[in-house]
This record gives sequence, C-alpha cells and structure tokens, in this order.
Amino acid sequence: MSTTEGNQAYTEGDRAAIDRAGQADAFDAIGDRYDEAFPHKEGQLAAGAWLAGQLPAGSRVLDVGCGTGVPTARQLFEAGHRVTGIDISPGMLKLSRDNVPGAEFHRMDIADLENHDLGPFDGITAFFALLMLPRDEIPVALRMLHGQLNPGGVLALGMVEADVDDFAIPFLGNTIRVSGYLRDELRQVVRDAGFEIAGEESFTYAPASTDVPPEIQIFLHCRRS
Repeated sequence: MSTTEGNQAYTEGDRAAIDRAGQADAFDAIGDRYDEAFPHKEGQLAAGAWLAGQLPAGSRVLDVGCGTGVPTARQLFEAGHRVTGIDISPGMLKLSRDNVPGAEFHRMDIADLENHDLGPFDGITAFFALLMLPRDEIPVALRMLHGQLNPGGVLALGMVEADVDDFAIPFLGNTIRVSGYLRDELRQVVRDAGFEIAGEESFTYAPASTDVPPEIQIFLHCRRS
C-alpha cells in the first residue's frame, strides 16, 4: 500500500456517516474518573515501552485517543520523543495538557487526521481508541494510520478481545458504543491493513470500577511493511 492510498483511506462518503458526539460527551463526563477506574495498566505500559524502545530519541510519535495523557503520552514524552496526541473529548484533552505540558494535543477525530498536516510519524500508539469505532470503520482507520507512518514505522495497538460490533455498554455511569474482534480475526485485519505483526501480548484486566467487567486486553506490536 502506498502512502497516498493510506492517506486517502477515509473518503468524503465515509466521513458523512460519522457522528461520535455521544462518545465525546460520555468521556467529557467521565473525566479523571477514567484513571481511577482503570489503574495500573501494565499491558499498556509494556506496549508503550516496546514502541519507545524501537525508536531513536526525538522521534515523532502520535498517540491516538490520548485520553488523559496518562500513562502513554507521558511515558513517550519522558522517553525523549516528540509526542502529538489526538482525542475527540475536550475534557480529556484539558487533562492531557495538564498532565503532559511538553506534548502537543489536538481535538480531532481519527477520520480527520489525514486532512491535517501533522504527520508523518515514526511511531503511533492506539490503545483502545479503535475499540470505539464501528467494526466496518476499523480496517479503514488502520489503513489510514499505516499511511501516516514513515517507512519502517511502528504501531502499538491495544484492543479488547470481544466479538461485538458497535455494541452499547454502560461505562462509568454513561453509555458508550464499542466494537472488537476475536484475536485471530484481529490479527488478519491488522495484516490486511499493511502491517507486519512483530509481537503480541495479552493480559486479563480487572478494572477498579464495579460496572465494568474483567476483560482480555490484546496488544499487538506492529511494523509498517
């Protein structure tokens, strides 16, 4: 896949059907309770450390769905990288700017990333951001991220293993919509988007919140092929 193809993954028709206002409102309401409900994050930290270690200091790294900036944007910034974070939630972005003042943050939907001159990047993290998309949009988003990477660039991807598509769930007193795959299908979707899978880890994660059930988190270490 060429960079041009990757950068044109979202067509105008694709964008016309996108409405994530409800997702943004939910995360605005959740705010810093997110970090209280999801402490520790060993898998995310390990995947972030893998990506940070693949790149020379000063590399440009994009954190997709940066949330509060903790732990990933902070981890990557402290590892000496130039970090750009994007998120659709103004409330989350305020927290991320407070938590990681040395990084750069933008209010942006992943579908609009290709229309802004932010890239290319040497590395990208997408920890549970693609989980918030309808299933038919996830391959499109992956192809777009592929196009945002420099040749040989790396992607650290985190997903929850679940056979669901745009499924409404209660989440910290709000409702969000999530999608996912079983791991074999997830691997295939990632490969079809043009990535080589260099490694994989999975973790059983039990959130501190009582209304969010335990989950299997899958982290893929990917390289643009």
